[in-house]
Amino acid sequence: MSALKLTVMAIILVGATACGDTWGQRAVTGGAIGAGSGAVVGGVTGMGVLPGALVGGAVGAGVGAATTPAR
Repeated sequence: MSALKLTVMAIILVGATACGDTWGQRAVTGGAIGAGSGAVVGGVTGMGVLPGALVGGAVGAGVGAATTPAR
């Protein structure tokens, strides 16, 4: 993977981190970010794109929901 692609992916992931104020919004955005990241990691490591996306989406949704800011 080229350095440019890696940099662009990192900027997109960091820019989309912690989107949303409610429990549901953070779960959905966390799941989307996790699914995208998991698909990339799964494709690169040989695990497979779909299994990587499923695992990443589940973990991302859980973390997003668990880190909802208290108001």
